[in-house]
Amino acid sequence: MEHGITHEITLLVLQFAFIILIARIFGEFFERFLKQPGVLGELIAGVVFGPYLLGADLSFPGLGPLFPALSPDSLEARSNVPIPLPLYSIGQIASILLLFMAGLETNLATFLRFAGKASVVGAAGIIIPFVLGDFATIWFGFADGFFHAHALFMGGIMAATSVGITARVLSDIKKLDTPEGITILGAAVVDDVLGILVLAIIVNLVDSGTVELASVALIAIKAIGIWLGLSAFFVLTAPWLTRFWSWFRTPGSGLVLTVFACMLAAVICESVGLAMIIGAYSVGLAFSNTPIAEKLVEEMRGVYHLFVPVFFVVLGMLVNVDIMQNALVFGLVITVLAIAGKVVGCGAAALGVGFNTTGAYRIGIGMMPRGEVALIIAGYGLTRGIVTQDMFGVAILMTLLTTVAAPILLVPAFKTDRKGLKEKVSRVH
Repeated sequence: MEHGITHEITLLVLQFAFIILIARIFGEFFERFLKQPGVLGELIAGVVFGPYLLGADLSFPGLGPLFPALSPDSLEARSNVPIPLPLYSIGQIASILLLFMAGLETNLATFLRFAGKASVVGAAGIIIPFVLGDFATIWFGFADGFFHAHALFMGGIMAATSVGITARVLSDIKKLDTPEGITILGAAVVDDVLGILVLAIIVNLVDSGTVELASVALIAIKAIGIWLGLSAFFVLTAPWLTRFWSWFRTPGSGLVLTVFACMLAAVICESVGLAMIIGAYSVGLAFSNTPIAEKLVEEMRGVYHLFVPVFFVVLGMLVNVDIMQNALVFGLVITVLAIAGKVVGCGAAALGVGFNTTGAYRIGIGMMPRGEVALIIAGYGLTRGIVTQDMFGVAILMTLLTTVAAPILLVPAFKTDRKGLKEKVSRVH
């Protein structure tokens, strides 16, 4: 049944209102009564009230189901997004704001100091989980060789890291600007860049049967070059832009203009195949070193608390409980390997670049959640007919469990006052 634009907009407003309400209720319940991070409650709220569980049964007079299951021939269904595209888009904007805030709360000098360590950790976080995922797919009979499409895509899904969950938890417990926090964020950005290269290699292998090194090298140069160039541009121009924006006298002008730069950088990154959140984090990091940084953080808090929970609820709504049950054993094994791959791989790399066992454990746990990055890779494989619905369900299960487990383990890991570096250091300011 076709509806007019007024109906669609009214439904979207109601959906947004309902999401911010359940995000607050579930977040409050998890924090106050379960003593767990609020982000867990927001994720669970999304699963419970998503289109695969209660969402399709909730209705409003004159508007119909609140979160209806979309028909298979709809654009959103073909993109493997089971909720209306406008609502999903709001969630993506919220993720951009989340990483922008994370960048603002990070010390630029300390980030540069730990950039090398983060690169090593990020590389380890790609290689080890990829190999584990590939071989597990072969072992369970979903692929007949290391270079089979199913094995390659599962490896790619395992290699992904979602910085959104960890950034939110670290921000809530005031540990974002620590050596471990900065290394995690930097390594996750490196993972996203390397993940683009992994996806390019997989697509090359599947389409042509061979890896075209020239094509992959071109993608690598473009992705890394634009990321570094964009970051350098905003780091160098942020002081000048801050002085220019001080010319505006209307309240909130600095925040509006900085968010404009954040959104622009996000679009540039997405246009070259990088995640939008990379551009958002780079801009936030650049402005963290300016005189208006503290004011920007204060002005962003209201926006943050309103929009960011929407991202996590929407992320939970992508979970298809029925599909997850089709390959439950394989999914649980993949989840265990996904956790081990990041904790052991990134943890071992952290030990090699100056962290002690406490710091290495924190970094390994922080790199564990897959989130939207894994869903993007899995969705790409599904829409191209490369992976099956069962394997897509496995990816969803692994994504859900790693995303839920990370906050549960991360908060206690930071409860101790023990330093994470081998050398004696003071708290980062």
